[in-house]
Amino acid sequence: MAAYTPGELMIARAAREIGDRELVFVGMRLPLLAFLLARSTHAPQAVGLFENGVLRDSPTPDPLITMSDPPNLRGARMCMGMELAMGLLQAGRVDLGFIGGAEIDRYGNLNTTEVGPDGAGIRLPGSGGACDIACMAGRLVIVMKHERRRFVERVRYVTSPGHGTGRTWREENGLPGGGPAAVITDKCVFTFHPRTREMVVASVHPGVDPDEVRALTGWPVVIPSPVPRTPEPTAEDLAVIRRYDPEGFWSR
Repeated sequence: MAAYTPGELMIARAAREIGDRELVFVGMRLPLLAFLLARSTHAPQAVGLFENGVLRDSPTPDPLITMSDPPNLRGARMCMGMELAMGLLQAGRVDLGFIGGAEIDRYGNLNTTEVGPDGAGIRLPGSGGACDIACMAGRLVIVMKHERRRFVERVRYVTSPGHGTGRTWREENGLPGGGPAAVITDKCVFTFHPRTREMVVASVHPGVDPDEVRALTGWPVVIPSPVPRTPEPTAEDLAVIRRYDPEGFWSR
């Protein structure tokens, strides 16, 4: 197995969340590369929907830095308005959405609004389209760096709802989408307990000690024993990722 970066492992794992023929609300950075990898391997008929209104059913011909770069527009199936892209969400047509956040809690709620102490917090960009995706996509995959300050018992502000306070919270609050299904970090992969909806470790990445995952998580996280290991990216995975990110701009 060739050497790979934590970012490349996260991309390969995120790509496996995408099924063939699914409509995927694609984010930037690692989720974009995950979509391109899935399209190039096991999900050749997956369709990508971008917040700027671009709809693609083919990989971009050249690397991207942002979703509005010319290679993402050239050959797109459709370049529509943002209201139409969000309309597909409202109509229940989006199978999977990717988002990230500054903070996440044990039920997958995300904060991208403000962090830090009361009265002296740091204002962040806010929701953009993330709250819409979190509420209405069929299921949600969250990709973010695993740090103790970011994996907190309870987020300071709920920008994008996950499973709220757990169990049937989403149904009780009328959210149509299925909510978070997986959280992929640079240390492990979380899924959600089917009854409590609390985040639990599904696998730990090769070379990572489970105690490191515990130390970087702000609540007593459940880790199975023996702990499953996240599959490493294949040589084909790495070739595709490096074709679309040749300088390692996002994946290093």
